[in-house]
Amino acid sequence: MAKYIAFLERADRAVWQRPDEVVAALGLRGTETVVDVGAGSGYFSFPLAKAVPKGRVIAADTEPEMLRHIHHRAMSEGITNILVRRSQPTDPGEWQDADLVFVCDVLHHVPDRAAWLRRLAGGLKPGATLVLIEFKEGKLPEGPPEAAKIPRAQLVELATSAGFVLDAEHARLLPYQTFL
Repeated sequence: MAKYIAFLERADRAVWQRPDEVVAALGLRGTETVVDVGAGSGYFSFPLAKAVPKGRVIAADTEPEMLRHIHHRAMSEGITNILVRRSQPTDPGEWQDADLVFVCDVLHHVPDRAAWLRRLAGGLKPGATLVLIEFKEGKLPEGPPEAAKIPRAQLVELATSAGFVLDAEHARLLPYQTFL
C-alpha cells in the first residue's frame, strides 16, 4: 500500500491532474460539506479541506490503509476538517448532508456503474452537486488501460440516467480527463 500511496502522491501528477485548479473550478464558498468518494491517499481531500475551512471533507474509501494514511496526515498537519469513512466497492454510500460529492478516477473501477450512480443519486439531498472526473479515451501518457476508460458520452448518459443534470463541464482544464 505504501508504494501505491507514493504513486498517487508523486510530484509529477500535479502537472496533469492540477488539484488546485480543479478545486478552484468548483467555486466552493468555504462552508460546504464535501465527500471525496474513493479518496485514495487524500490527493484531493486535502486541497478540498483547505477550500472549505468552515466546512468539512469526508474522505471515503474502501481501503482501510488509505483511510489510516489520510487520518494520520490530517492529525500530523493539524487539519481538523477531514473525517474518514469506510465505503464499500459496490455502494458509494448515502451522503444526505453533502453539498458536493467528488468522484475522481473512481467510476472506471466500479463493475455496475449505472447501479452505483443510482445509489449515489438516491442518497443525496436535493441540490447536491456531483463532480465526476474520468480519463479520456485514446492513448495517453497517464490513466488506466484503454478498455477501462469510459467515453465522455457514456459518462454523461450514466449520470443523467441516474438522475443527475449536467450543469457544467471544464473541458479544457485537464489534458487527460473529462471533468463534469
